[in-house]
Amino acid sequence: MEQRSAYRVLGIDPGLNITGYAAVDFGRGEPAIVEAGTLRTGARADLAQRLVQIHADLAEVLSELRPDLVAIEQLYAHYKHPRTAILMGHARGIILLACQQAGVAVQHVAATHVKKSLTGNGHASKLQVQRAIQALCKLKELPQPPDVADALAIALCAGRR
Repeated sequence: MEQRSAYRVLGIDPGLNITGYAAVDFGRGEPAIVEAGTLRTGARADLAQRLVQIHADLAEVLSELRPDLVAIEQLYAHYKHPRTAILMGHARGIILLACQQAGVAVQHVAATHVKKSLTGNGHASKLQVQRAIQALCKLKELPQPPDVADALAIALCAGRR
């Protein structure tokens, strides 16, 4: 059985096509990245199939990584792209369901708060966030895809609160 005294936060950047996730341990000096990656759905699958896939994949991640807290980006709606917010809402709902079923507490964080805490700019670009994560985590390469960098940023921001 795994012994750990660290506090593990799973950051999630929700999306219907790509959901980024990153597990970070806090409590032993510098935060330590445990695992980071993406959950992907088939672009041609119907909505219900994609949601089932997100749920199944995330349930597996939660079971394997056993976070103490899940931090998820709050829903953001831009008036020019309301459909994006609706689709993200479906993904967030499924993610919240999986977390509830796994018995893991959830913290909602605003994207602007995460970006500001990392870069000093609440409206930083994806590339700026990637570069900030690369520097902060001392990574040799830029974290790819940007969804992974966003998930790391969310976990780091939530774990330091």
